[in-house]
Amino acid sequence: MSELIQFLPILLFLGVALLLSTAFVVLPMLAARATGAHQPNPDKLAEYECGFPAFEDPRSQFDVRFYLVAILFIVFDLEAAFIYPWAVSVFHLGWTAWFAMMVFIAELALGLVYAWKKGALDWE
Repeated sequence: MSELIQFLPILLFLGVALLLSTAFVVLPMLAARATGAHQPNPDKLAEYECGFPAFEDPRSQFDVRFYLVAILFIVFDLEAAFIYPWAVSVFHLGWTAWFAMMVFIAELALGLVYAWKKGALDWE
């Protein structure tokens, strides 16, 4: 039983997170209905992202270049996520950490050059 008590803060954190996320979803909907703001009409339900109705079937496939750019964005975003903590602690970690990060950056640079040569960054 004493081993399980150490997980109580995690359980409380999850409970509070679930309660707050539910409140952030449900309370605005209840407030809209209570104040009369919930009045759907064709103007409110119209397309708002691009300003005009879609031309094709929404289940149509995207061009593969869209996915390549998205994957490249994620890869280089993760690179930045790894470099910031390393930059803060590099002087305490020593030369081994510096060389390891230089190998990591070199691999990513090679990947960028490869993607560039293959035309993955070209957008028409």
